[in-house]
Amino acid sequence: MLKRALEGVLTEQEASELYSAFDQIGDILIVRIPDSLLSKKKVIGETLLQSVHPARSVFYQATPVEGDFRTRNLEVIAGEDNTETEYKEYGCRFKVDVEKAFFSPRLSTERDRIAGLIQDGEVVINMFGGVGMFSIIAAKKKRCTVYNIDLNPYASKLCEENIRLNKKLKGTVISINGDAAQVVREQLQNMGDRTLMLLPERSDEFLDSAISATKSGGIIHYYSHQHADKRQDAAELSKQHYLQVTNVKSEIVGGRMVRAVGPHYYQTVVDAKITK
Repeated sequence: MLKRALEGVLTEQEASELYSAFDQIGDILIVRIPDSLLSKKKVIGETLLQSVHPARSVFYQATPVEGDFRTRNLEVIAGEDNTETEYKEYGCRFKVDVEKAFFSPRLSTERDRIAGLIQDGEVVINMFGGVGMFSIIAAKKKRCTVYNIDLNPYASKLCEENIRLNKKLKGTVISINGDAAQVVREQLQNMGDRTLMLLPERSDEFLDSAISATKSGGIIHYYSHQHADKRQDAAELSKQHYLQVTNVKSEIVGGRMVRAVGPHYYQTVVDAKITK
């Protein structure tokens, strides 16, 4: 879609260098542009603003998502310089700030999958919950209690606002600002029927905390990044990796390749039932 929108604006060679997709979050578009085309970022932005509806702002992603708060630097290249918007998914409304708190529309299918697995009455511990997307969608569908933990105070504040925005939840979402390992150690040991580890680049580091948070017989959803020559191999590689790094008896009950994050590089999830 991105290359199609820019036909006639870029040469065929330039178009071949351009990343093929952009993220649309509410009325904000976020595009990654290779260094070779940065001189044309304004015309790229203006063309997208005119071609995609609804669109109020187009931002160039100047840095990857990084740091403990999982944020990125964005530069406005067309439209309004305002990084706040409203996003809707599965009947829920979310206020998001695409620069101050982590958010990805590309996890929509996975959010729906997790919500479908949760059973009424479960306690769910979302260790890196961000603005509350997974947690609120789960509580919309099931009578569960979800602890949404995030280190980024702005993400936790947005989660609280999003809980208020979505008044007709079947379940309950509790937003906690803090380090997930410390929060689990002090408040949530052996409380979770299900624990989400939505920080794939650091899952090994926090696995012991996830095990501590989860009841015997509970499920850990372990997300990681895996290199694989073939897309279909990524899920199997992630299962092997989990079994190598875990220190608790585990039965693999599910898992999948969630999305591609680079050439031969994938975000994956393993669903593991643990026995303590």
